[in-house]
Amino acid sequence: MTLLSREVLHASLQDPVLESIGFLNEIMGRYPDALSFAPGAPHPAPYEDLDTARYLDRFTAHAAVSGLGPERAARLLYEYGPARGLINGIVADALRRDQGIDADPDALVITVGAQEAMFLVLRALIAAPEDVLAVSDPCFVGITSAASLLGAAVVPVPEDADGLDVDALAEACRAARRSGRRIRACYVAPDYANPGGTRMAAGRRPRLLELAEREDFLVLEDNAYGFTAPPGAELPALKALDGGRRVVHIGTFAKVCFPGARVGYVVADQSVSTAGAAAVPLAAELARLKTAVTVNTSPVCQALIAGMLLEHGGSLAELSRARSVLYRRNLAHLLRALDREGAAGLPEGVEWNRPGGGFFVRMRLPVPADARLLEASAAGYGVLWTPMAPFHPGGGGRRTLRLSCSYLEPEEIDEGVRRLGAFLREHARRPRAGAGAAAGAGGAS
Repeated sequence: MTLLSREVLHASLQDPVLESIGFLNEIMGRYPDALSFAPGAPHPAPYEDLDTARYLDRFTAHAAVSGLGPERAARLLYEYGPARGLINGIVADALRRDQGIDADPDALVITVGAQEAMFLVLRALIAAPEDVLAVSDPCFVGITSAASLLGAAVVPVPEDADGLDVDALAEACRAARRSGRRIRACYVAPDYANPGGTRMAAGRRPRLLELAEREDFLVLEDNAYGFTAPPGAELPALKALDGGRRVVHIGTFAKVCFPGARVGYVVADQSVSTAGAAAVPLAAELARLKTAVTVNTSPVCQALIAGMLLEHGGSLAELSRARSVLYRRNLAHLLRALDREGAAGLPEGVEWNRPGGGFFVRMRLPVPADARLLEASAAGYGVLWTPMAPFHPGGGGRRTLRLSCSYLEPEEIDEGVRRLGAFLREHARRPRAGAGAAAGAGGAS
C-alpha cells in the first residue's frame, strides 16, 4: 500500500490553523450535548420555512420577462451557466440601492461562498514571491488559510478598539519595501469582524483608502456582518467610499439568506490592461480563474438567492431586516448574561468587549485559553467556546477566547453563560505551570 508522508505534501497541510479547526470540530462531536458558543453559524430559525420552489419560480419568471422567454429561463437552472454568474444584475442593483456601491454587473463574479472569492482574488493578486498580503490581527482564518494554500506570505497588522491600525499598516508597507517585498493587498472586515467583533471607526475608513492609494495596494473588504448594525448606526462600506477603485468588495448570502446555498460575490471593478486589447475589469480575470476551480456557481443556488432578493423588492436590507433584529437580540442577551455573571463574581482579569453588532464577543482570561482548557470546559461543565490564538497570525491571543451567540436561543445563552461562569471561577484563577512563560513569549492578549 502506498504511504505518503505529510512532509512531502504541500506545506499548507501542516498549517496549525487547520489543526485547530479540526480539533474544534472533533471536540464538538465528542460533546454533542454541550452548549456551544463555538460555531459562528447563522441561526436556523429564519430559514426553517423557506419555500425554495417559490423562489425558483420567482427568479425564472423574472428571467422570462427580462427577454429570455419561459423555456430558456427554465433551462438556466439546469445548465452550467457563465463563470461570472447569472444573477449579477440583481446583486448589483441591491448593492447600489442598499449600500451605495455603484458597480456594473460585469464587475461582479458570483462565487461559491465568500471563501472562493477570497481564494480567487489572492490567486490573481499575489503573483510573485515578493508580493505580500497584509491582514488585520486578529482576522478570519479563511483568508489566512487561503493564503497558506497558495503559498502567499502574510504580514499581520494589529487592530485596536477602532479597527485596523492604519499607522501600523503604513509602517508595514515601509518595512516590506526595505526587505525587497511589497504589500499587494490588505484584508480587513470593517464591520463587526470575525473573530473579535471590532468595527472600524468612520474616520479610519478614508485614511485606509488614502494609504492604499499612496502605497499602491488593494483593500480586500469582507462584508459578512455589516447588516447587523443597529438602525441609525450604519457606516458606509469601504467600497462605497472608493473613488479610486482601490477596494475589492467580498460578500456572502450565508447570513442574510441561508448558508446551504453556498453563494457569495465579489465586486472587482479595477481595470486590467491586456496586450493588444481593451482593458477589462478585474472581475473578468477572476472569472477566468474560476473556470479552473469550480467552473461555475450552482445556477439553482443562484436562482434561490435571486428569488429571495426579488421577493423583498430587490433589497438586501429588506431581506436581512428580521435577521438583523434576531442577531442584535442575541448579542444583547449575551452581554446582559455576562454582566450578571460578572456581578456575581468572576476571577480577576476576566473581561470582555462590548461590540455593537455581529455574532461575536471576545473574552480575555488570566490563564491560557488553549485546547486543554477547552477540553476541561466541555467535559466538566458542558460549555464550548473557541480559542482565539488561531485567529492571530502574529502569535497573540493565547489568553483570549471567542463567544458566538448567533446559533443559540436566549435561554441557551443564559444557561451557557451560567456554566461558563462556574467553569471560570474554578479554572481561571489558578495559572498552570508554565503559563507565565508562555505569556512572556507571545503576549497575554
